[in-house]
Amino acid sequence: MKLIFRSNIKVVLGCTAFLLASQACTDLSENVYDVIPTDAFGSTPAQQAALIGPLYSTVGDYFDRLISTSEVTTDAITVPTRGGDWKDGDEWRRMDQHTWDPTQDNGRFNGIWNWCYNSITSINQQLNTITEPSTVAELRALRAFYHYIAMDHFGNVIIAEKTGSGSPDQKSRAEVFAWVEKELLEVYPNLSGVAGGIYYGRFNKYVANMILAKMYLNAQVYTGTPQWQKAVDNLNVIINSGSFALSADFLSNFSAQNQNSRETILAAPFDRSKRGGMNIHMRTLHYKMQLTYNLPNAPWNGYCTLAEFYNSFSNNDNRKKMWLVGQQYDAAGKPLDDDGVPLAFTPEIPAYEMPAGPTARLAGVRSQKYEIQKNLPSNDMDNDFVIYRLGDAYLMRGEANFRLGKSAEALADFNVIRTRAGIPAYTAATLNLNEILAERGRELAWEGHRRQDMVRFGQYTKAWQFKAVSPETRNLFPIPKDQIALNPKLKQNPGYN
Repeated sequence: MKLIFRSNIKVVLGCTAFLLASQACTDLSENVYDVIPTDAFGSTPAQQAALIGPLYSTVGDYFDRLISTSEVTTDAITVPTRGGDWKDGDEWRRMDQHTWDPTQDNGRFNGIWNWCYNSITSINQQLNTITEPSTVAELRALRAFYHYIAMDHFGNVIIAEKTGSGSPDQKSRAEVFAWVEKELLEVYPNLSGVAGGIYYGRFNKYVANMILAKMYLNAQVYTGTPQWQKAVDNLNVIINSGSFALSADFLSNFSAQNQNSRETILAAPFDRSKRGGMNIHMRTLHYKMQLTYNLPNAPWNGYCTLAEFYNSFSNNDNRKKMWLVGQQYDAAGKPLDDDGVPLAFTPEIPAYEMPAGPTARLAGVRSQKYEIQKNLPSNDMDNDFVIYRLGDAYLMRGEANFRLGKSAEALADFNVIRTRAGIPAYTAATLNLNEILAERGRELAWEGHRRQDMVRFGQYTKAWQFKAVSPETRNLFPIPKDQIALNPKLKQNPGYN
């Protein structure tokens, strides 16, 4: 059974309300014995812990924000125009080709900014009333996570550690890095060491270790100074804890009921009836594949991947099963067609903007990494979105050790992942930085890490199909113009008007 954090929680104790009224018909007062007044709730450690549930609901937006705005700017996802479909004022083209405009595309960047800072504000408001040490630690770690996301995408941002009015100062990326690091290290002793169970989808010591490891792995980008060994140290805690294990079946990590995966370090819980929004299948499947899965509505036929990215998987790589390519069928096994043409996905996309017709509609390999459920009553699925998992931890540690010159240790970690994928092990002669980035792409496609990885490897601004070389300034998104208008202390990132 999934644990879903609801945004509206009513605290009720005991049985049905028992109302006592006097004999006097004019006395309408009543005594309620089974409901705690809202202004009195939160006075005990258990009640304070219960208050944090709604603050986790926005973590689920990680899926939409990082896939639809961040991952689509990489070589792993493209959203070509098929006739008039997905034209949308060319916003997808601008994101794909790194020609986004601070004014035209302000809404996209403002969406990420508001997601981070609205969540931070809610946490700060709750921290004003919370005293229980482990709950305070958990909320501060969650707050640090949102600051880390903002820093990663925008660079110089604000540090919001209390509620209040006024215009907060803009801090350098290095200052935000130092603050997030300090916060996580300070609260670490009071975070839970429990993995799973009641801490599934919540921030514990291992989530803090993973955020710190991500920061240290990217420290050269964020601060100018590499911190590879610190990344290794934090990943050692996770990998050596015994609290996690690689799933024998790679794709089981993304099944409809993936909440029991021991590989997951942090996930955003979804449930089609209690916490909707997991609709990645609708974004990628062809319209007529409604018949394949007996869906209530036709999918939107948008997201796909580039042929070069797809072809980086060898045919015997078990992870290649995450892609839908070739002839597709309905639920009864009958081949589907598109205007009389076999409905078969082709890796090649002939042009970014294509005229209407089967060629356009069938271009590009689609994703089934997250198991696509059949017979759904709505557009939402039950899969939890995996934010951090052990497979990534192994690859991160392998990369950090490689950069430290520890080839044997690096090979051991990468080959744990290669063995599960069913492909030949790396050797000292075949492992290099280009291969490390490619292997991370194959393991972590469509999980929200590709942009950060490509920036770290200096590959984000290179050319790929449909995209020319972009300026280095595109390694950062623009500070949203809405935020600059609200806070005169915010200065725009270089390269943007």
